[in-house]
Amino acid sequence: MAELPPFTERELRFVRELVGHQVRFLIVGLSAAALQGAPVVTQDVDLWFASLDDPNLTAALKQVGGAYVPPTVYTPPMLAGEGLELFDIVLRMQGLESFDEEWANAIELTVGDVVTRVLPLTRILASKRAADRPKDRLVVPVLEEVVALQAARSGGTGT
Repeated sequence: MAELPPFTERELRFVRELVGHQVRFLIVGLSAAALQGAPVVTQDVDLWFASLDDPNLTAALKQVGGAYVPPTVYTPPMLAGEGLELFDIVLRMQGLESFDEEWANAIELTVGDVVTRVLPLTRILASKRAADRPKDRLVVPVLEEVVALQAARSGGTGT
């Protein structure tokens, strides 16, 4: 599978800390699609957490000198700190099941030197279709083609 455009060592360290602290999270969105070989470009890495109140998330952030910034009336929830600029927090995924159900069907991929869980391409496609934003409509045909190619290669229904 393809690897995301190079993560810095700080970014990889954060992913390592999340995994090491057993934080339940999924890489979702186009960054997850790129990890699975889709020819797409994105400017961030979307992370969907089982719980933003998880003390292990706080511990992982502390290890990298970061912090969780809760949402306000004017801003979404964010991660703050050097090396965390690439990551966006996703609160929900349109058209998908609960986090726990999606977690159970997630795939494991290696990012840098870390094995992490990623939303399968077919589920990313389902979410993009459900969101139906103009930017999603542009990428749906690309994702459909990749899913079809992967299904043809594996003789199944895709990832």
